[in-house]
Amino acid sequence: MTKSHVPLNALRAFEVSARQLSFTRAGLELRVTQAAVSHQIKSLEEILGVRLFRRLPRGLALTDEGQALLPVLSESFGRIRATLDRFENGHFREVVTVGTVGTFATGWLLDRLPAFAGAYPYVDLRLLTNNNRADLAGEGLDYAIRFGDGSWHGTDAVPLFAAPFTPFCAPEIASRLTGVDDLGVETLLRSYRANEWPRWFAAAGVPEPSRLRALTFDSSVTMAEAAARGVGVALLPARMFETERRSGRLARPFDIEIDLGGYWLTSLKSRRETPAMQAFKGWLLTLLAKEHNRRRLPSPADDEPAIE
Repeated sequence: MTKSHVPLNALRAFEVSARQLSFTRAGLELRVTQAAVSHQIKSLEEILGVRLFRRLPRGLALTDEGQALLPVLSESFGRIRATLDRFENGHFREVVTVGTVGTFATGWLLDRLPAFAGAYPYVDLRLLTNNNRADLAGEGLDYAIRFGDGSWHGTDAVPLFAAPFTPFCAPEIASRLTGVDDLGVETLLRSYRANEWPRWFAAAGVPEPSRLRALTFDSSVTMAEAAARGVGVALLPARMFETERRSGRLARPFDIEIDLGGYWLTSLKSRRETPAMQAFKGWLLTLLAKEHNRRRLPSPADDEPAIE
């Protein structure tokens, strides 16, 4: 028998014996006799032409050849077990790994994940959050949901929705903001994009205060929490913090918005979509389209005659 036709049972017997360093314990794990394990090991050694174990008075020790073979077989059998574990009730559970900026995760995605799990029970979604810095290839991501203008080298980018920015703060701070000029005495919270507040003041039609107290954050989620605790006034994507506004934790003192970008579903151009990827992408885009249509529908109040 050639090395290309090594019996799988013999390889399995070796892998278990090498972990247990005992033919007896290996037999118990494999549910065969100690003699059967010993016979499998002897057969494997004859095929390979090397000794894999040194027999000691008490137990076994791996030879150099055995130590070289063990990690390869352990990894291979581990991958086989992991793949077999993904079969359930006649279905193969497929994994899709999505990286997302934390603001999108907490502001939109998390509340809707139960619906995805219900619609696609045999897709394992693995969600990794980041601060808008994603390495699709390096992190092994199938998709990355990012904020920006859609221009990322080597990627396909599908627009999800725009996210205009506007000031948010704690209600007690909002109560003392009677006009835009009042922001000059408040602490302004901003991201690493230093041009956000200057652009907002330009949109408001007032000069940027000459002396500003500012704190910089690498996460809009953390910045929003700081704003809710009264640390200062944050410039945030309004749609991502509707829950906090409705609950009263955050107030929106001004209606002025600026467009700094939007959320995009991105993937490597070289990445071939798997069925799990197609399921997630299709679900996401379909749900967003439905929500977009609902937001465009007029409310009952819109149909009432205006009072003159």
